[in-house]
Amino acid sequence: MKLGTIFVACTLLALASAVLAQQDQAPRSAERITKEVRHELLMLPYLGVFDNLAYKVDGYNVTLVGQVTRPTLKSDAENVVKRIEGVEHVDNQIEVLPPSPMDESLRRQLYRAIYGYPALQKYALGVQQPIRIIVRNGKVALEGVVDNEGDKNIANIQANGVPGVFSVSNNLQVVKN
Repeated sequence: MKLGTIFVACTLLALASAVLAQQDQAPRSAERITKEVRHELLMLPYLGVFDNLAYKVDGYNVTLVGQVTRPTLKSDAENVVKRIEGVEHVDNQIEVLPPSPMDESLRRQLYRAIYGYPALQKYALGVQQPIRIIVRNGKVALEGVVDNEGDKNIANIQANGVPGVFSVSNNLQVVKN
């Protein structure tokens, strides 16, 4: 009888330690998935300054959000995330911005106004510019990150100064170094 009780206790202890080990691996797995999703999205070949991609990792499920100017970029983002080991489901909520000659013209003007301004030219360096310019029907959203509150305000002023812009939502985040 005692041998049976000891065997059951050992079995329960082994099961409990296996469950705890799996629970410990789950956060590490989600952390790995988060890093890989970020990397894969940044490596998309046609991701540009006029596109904004974001994501949320919930266990083994990934939700993609944001706005893109090309429909192929939406499907490319979903496809690269689906191939990440451990991802079970991808909910693609990325919005494809409608094609508009007026919005295209505004994008070019906004790019010159923001990235051409001397205090903001440092953000034009590198492959991925940190200030994203999203234009939908003349309404502008600035997304991304800047180094300080002054740069955030300058970007807002520059965007508001472009003729034809109806409104500007300044969603830039200030990165604390």
